[in-house]
This record gives sequence, C-alpha cells and structure tokens, in this order.
Amino acid sequence: MAAAPLYRDASAPVEARVRDLLGRMTLREKAAQMAQIERTVASPRALADLGAGSVLNAGGSTPRDRASPADWAAMVDGMQRHALASRLGVPILYGTDAVHGHNNVYGATVFPHNVGLGATRDAELVRRVGEATALEVRATGIHWTFAPCVAVCRDPRWGRCYESYSEDPEIVRSLTAIVSGLQGQPPADHPHGYPFLASVRENVLACAKHFVGDGGTDKGLNEGNAICSYEDLEAIHMTPYPDCIAQGVATVMASYSKWNGEPLHSSRYLLTDVLKGKLGFKGFVISDWEGIDRLCEPKEPRGSDYRYCIAQSVNAGMDMIMIPHRFEKFLEDIVFLVEKGEIPMSRIDDAVERILRVKFISGVFEHPFSDQSLLGIVGCKEHRLLAREAVRKSLVLLKNGKDQKAPFLPLAKNPKRILVAGTHADDIGYQCGGWTIAWHGDSGKITVGTSILEAIQESLGVQTEVVYEKCPTEATIENGDFSYAVVVVGEVPYAEWTGDRTDLSIPFNGSELITHVANKIPTLVIVISGRPLVIESQVLDKIEALVAAWLPGSEGMGITDCLFGDQDFVGTLPVTWYRSVDQLPINAGDANYDPLFPVGYGLKMFQSDDDST
Repeated sequence: MAAAPLYRDASAPVEARVRDLLGRMTLREKAAQMAQIERTVASPRALADLGAGSVLNAGGSTPRDRASPADWAAMVDGMQRHALASRLGVPILYGTDAVHGHNNVYGATVFPHNVGLGATRDAELVRRVGEATALEVRATGIHWTFAPCVAVCRDPRWGRCYESYSEDPEIVRSLTAIVSGLQGQPPADHPHGYPFLASVRENVLACAKHFVGDGGTDKGLNEGNAICSYEDLEAIHMTPYPDCIAQGVATVMASYSKWNGEPLHSSRYLLTDVLKGKLGFKGFVISDWEGIDRLCEPKEPRGSDYRYCIAQSVNAGMDMIMIPHRFEKFLEDIVFLVEKGEIPMSRIDDAVERILRVKFISGVFEHPFSDQSLLGIVGCKEHRLLAREAVRKSLVLLKNGKDQKAPFLPLAKNPKRILVAGTHADDIGYQCGGWTIAWHGDSGKITVGTSILEAIQESLGVQTEVVYEKCPTEATIENGDFSYAVVVVGEVPYAEWTGDRTDLSIPFNGSELITHVANKIPTLVIVISGRPLVIESQVLDKIEALVAAWLPGSEGMGITDCLFGDQDFVGTLPVTWYRSVDQLPINAGDANYDPLFPVGYGLKMFQSDDDST
C-alpha cells in the first residue's frame, strides 16, 4: 500500500505540505484553487470535478428563509464533502461577510457597526466582539469572515462610512485588535506577516479590507478615486494594515476604488511591491465581488474583455478571485492566458502557494466539517450581554440640558406618562442597518432582538404609561400631559453605493418631527445612523438632550442602560459632526476646523463639566 502523500501529514511543516501539494497539481487544478464562487453555483461539478478553491455567500444569500445555524452548517458540510471527493481532496474555505456579528444568520447576535465600536475607543471590548463573532461563525461550519473593514473614512457622504471605526487612523489602528479576537492571539515568536489561526473550533480566518484608500475617495464616492500622494496614502489609509499583518491576518481584500486613477484591483505596485513586499504580507489577497470585471468596462480600449481583466489582476498580485458566478469561463480563460504566456506560471504558483498556506494553517485539512456542539452558541445570552455592553459604550451624549447646570439625563424611571415617537423607535431592522439578513439591511422584525421602545418599556416602572406613536398627532402632543418625550430618528438601512448621499438631512422629515414634539414636550432625541446627520441649530436649541446611537444592532437595552442612569455615557465621537454638508470633507486637524462637535467630543452625566472630552 502506497504511503499517504506528505501534504496529508498533519505533523509535517506547513511549507513542506504546500510544496508537496502544489507539485501534484495540474494547471487547471491550480487555477480552480484561485476561484471563489457563490453558494448558488457551488454544484457537485464545480467542487468535485473542477475543484473550486472557495465558496462564499452574497449578503442575503442563504440556504433558505430564516435558515437555522444547523441549516447553514449542513449546507457548508455538504459542499465540503464534494470538495473532498475531488482528485486531490483539497477542502474549500467558505467565507461570509460577518461584519458586525454573524449578520446573515437569523437569530445571531448583531453587534454595533464599526463606527459605533469606534466611539467606544475600547480595543479589549472590540477584541471580545471578534471572539464572540468567531464562535457564532464557526457554529455554522464557516471558516472565514470578510472582516474587519479598516477603512479610514474621511467623508461621511461615503455609503460605507459605518464600516469604518473612525476618521482618525490611530483609532482605527487600535481597534484592529478585532483580528486577534477573530483568529486568536499569535505567540510572541510568530513569524512576521505569516497567516495565523489559533483554534479550528473557536476561531475563524479574518480579512483586512479594502486595500487601500477606500475611505478617502473624492467626494466620498463608493468605488471612487482617492487622489493623494503616496505619503498621504501611507500616513492615513495604510496605517492599520501593518497592525493587522502583525497579528497574522490571513487574508486581505483589495478595494474596488482607485488611487490617482489606477484601480487597486490591477495595481501591481500597491498589491505586490507594497503589501506583499514592503509590508511582508504572506497570506493571500482576494478580490472584491466581481472586482476584476470592473477593470474592463466597455469604455476601456480593450472593451469588455474578461481575459484582459484576469491578466491585469492576477499579474498585479491578486491571488484569489471572487468571481462569483462565471467559474467555468474564468477557468478556461486563466488556463488559456498561462498557456499563451500572458500570465507567468510563477505567478500562478505564488498565488496557489499562498492559498494553500492559509488552508493548511486553518486546519481545514484535518477538520473539514462543522462542530455540531457549537450550534447552541449562536445568539446566546452571553453574546447578547456583550452586544448590550458594546451598545452602551458606543453611545455618545452630545447635549444634556438647555442649561449645563440643569442636566436632563438621566431620565426619571417612574414618570406618570411619557411619549415615545419616531420612525426608529420600534424597528430592529433600522437599528441594525446594512449587512443584516439582507445585503442592504431592511426594516421591521428582520431578526431576533430588542427595539428601543421595548427596552424603554422594560426599564420603566409598571405605573408609567408609555404612549408610542411613530408620528404623533397634534391632539396627542397637545393633550398628552407627558413628563418627557423620547424621539428616535435616523437613516434607512443601506450598503455600499446605495448609501452614497450628498443630502445628509435626517430622513422622513426627522427635523420637523423633532421640532413638532419638542415645541410642547421636553424632548430627548436619539439618532440612529451610520454617520453624523445634519442637525440644524434651531432643532438643537429646542431639544433638551441628544444622543448619537449609531447603528447599535440587536440589543436595544444597551441604550436604556444609559438613558435611565444605570450606567454613564463613555462614548466619544469617532468622526467629526459637521454643521452642514457644505463643510465636507471636514476632518480633525484641518486648517479651518469648525465642526458642530469635534472628534473626541462626548459628555458624561455624572461628572463635572471639566470631565467632558
């Protein structure tokens, strides 16, 4: 009986296993390892016959409506069985956008989006959020999350602003601690730049994205053009990447955007010379969804020539291509390009080496299937309590009382009657924002959680009457005899380009609603948004208190923890709160910096004025 091949030997050094397996592969098998395909096209043929290297699900693409963790695990395990039936039995890596908890899965814990975590300034909290997310992702049999986004958002008109921890690169740097939460903490002697995974049971592969400059595009356009010197690109947008690489981040995703007109997906200088060379990254680089297709829009001189796109991208240093649907065409074209000498074989070998390195360190060869014992951890009480803590620490108190000597918060717990109003008071979908159940998010009871209204009702004494009207009538306001009102307004969920805005006023005539209520009732306003929204001075003057709650996720009780004084506010602004959109872009350190509230601003309830930062 022939001895098992070296690559099957778990005790052999990873690099020896990589070389052994690579040496056994045909060109077509190598090319297939470089492909990531969407779950809907991950057929037995694609996995067993052709040997696709990786599978992902698009945002909102699920095994079935309200699929359970067990449904997800069964789907991934089923795909893995097909992959293991291929000639060399190379397992797939399955990736998903778990960007604020395992947000595609119904009933998973939904944490605040990154902008809210940025307001906490709490690296240890963010690391624990990574740990909890990793466990919920692992429970569904998934190996890899496309997180964290370490963009430095310099313009709130950008539709992905909420995916950025801060406009300040140093704040973003500190919160890359989530990488060690997701993947585990590498030992002190871990080789620089080498991918790392601590546990196949408790950790998942992370992905630092989007390399590089995605948060610095002109006018904040998604997939736009960052116009700046290399020095500025390095000093602002590249700053978090060495921190991720030092923690052994396994993968890096290239940005859809351009730098001085050159698309990142075809920038050999940035992907190969800088990321792999200068920064020493030894994991693999993955494209964004159909990212290479965008290199050849019909207006380009080459027309929509897919082969041209593949060659440009792979030669620039792209290792894995998120295709996601045209797998067989990709395979045919990349093999043709290598055979014709347009992509050197050495570049293919380098890409596949990097992919196999990550597969071996991930433990997926030894542990290809899901761990059934983890299923109960998805949305568990401990994780919801952690999310509640994250919500509480992310809240930023921007105003407390018309007179500093007479603070409005904390709210009384036993008033006779209060009014709760606004589009966002009782809407889990709005609270969670984009990348929740659906790609762009949605409204209503889209997943399990506690709305702000429910949290208020839960927090108040039984003798308090809570009147809830989304848009209260004149009669309610005039005759209600309310001790105070809580008005919750904000943005409609969005993702990527669907969130690009030049008008950043509060949607649904939010300012009018606030004024309508505040004219007659002492009012606290809570803003649910992925970025600062326009708050006119006359609106700010009318209200008693203002809280920025960002996109808090599923645990509304974190908000009431602070409103009623059980906990103090500790959050500070991670981004500049501008006065009007005419000021944009505006960032701390600008020559004529004149914001409504600066980066780092945040009031406390229980300490002297000197303590507000």
